[in-house]
Amino acid sequence: MRKLLSILTIVGFLAFVMPVQTYAQDKAKAKTEQVDKQKSGQNQEFHQVLKQRFVEGGPAFMGIVLLTLILGLAIAIERIIFLYLSDTNTQKLLQETEAALEEGGVEQALEMLRNKRGPVASIFYQGLLRMAEGEGLEAAEKAVISYGNVKVGELEKNVSWLALFIALAPMFGFMGTVIGMIDAFDKIEKAGDMNPSLVARGIKIALLTTVFGLIVAIILQIFYNFIIAKIDSIVNKMEDASISLIDMLVKYSK
Repeated sequence: MRKLLSILTIVGFLAFVMPVQTYAQDKAKAKTEQVDKQKSGQNQEFHQVLKQRFVEGGPAFMGIVLLTLILGLAIAIERIIFLYLSDTNTQKLLQETEAALEEGGVEQALEMLRNKRGPVASIFYQGLLRMAEGEGLEAAEKAVISYGNVKVGELEKNVSWLALFIALAPMFGFMGTVIGMIDAFDKIEKAGDMNPSLVARGIKIALLTTVFGLIVAIILQIFYNFIIAKIDSIVNKMEDASISLIDMLVKYSK
């Protein structure tokens, strides 16, 4: 997962650097396309308008907002892949564990669990390992609880960074807007006249950073809520399976 996150981050960084390096060309091209569209009277498609507005917003704060989107998506994709790989059929695993205990005892159950993936199988393995070592049911229960907490931490890894990018994106957008408004009023002060055409473009560019900041925050918030819901689902399965395992071990002990 670390290698996957590193690859996604590198790809995202390259995708961030290239638009910034070609900003002047894209801006000129966007202006030309806008004039051509106005002359021909044709309507631009949504992605073309989005690209044009992004170029008009300027490379400074727009680049930062784009970087938060790329990093946030990299973390979100890595977490989604990890969570789907961690999600298992707990009922089937419980049935297989119980069958192994009845047929060959703890050793056969441990051998079966070694070939299973997911946090639930790891928790089962740690609990049964304590039983195999003769530490008793109480030690097995403590191992299940402790290792369960470790697995929950692994599921929640890097999610706080995603929440950070959700907060940063609109903040950088607002900052770009405020700085743009300050620049617009500076132009008014220097001109000594409240001419709308003098500051209209500057104000429009300033507001674009806020729009894109909010768009990025909305996109990442959707991924964040999905990931949190998936984590809650897996944790609930882990807790239910752990309780069933302890009951199973109590029955086996007798």
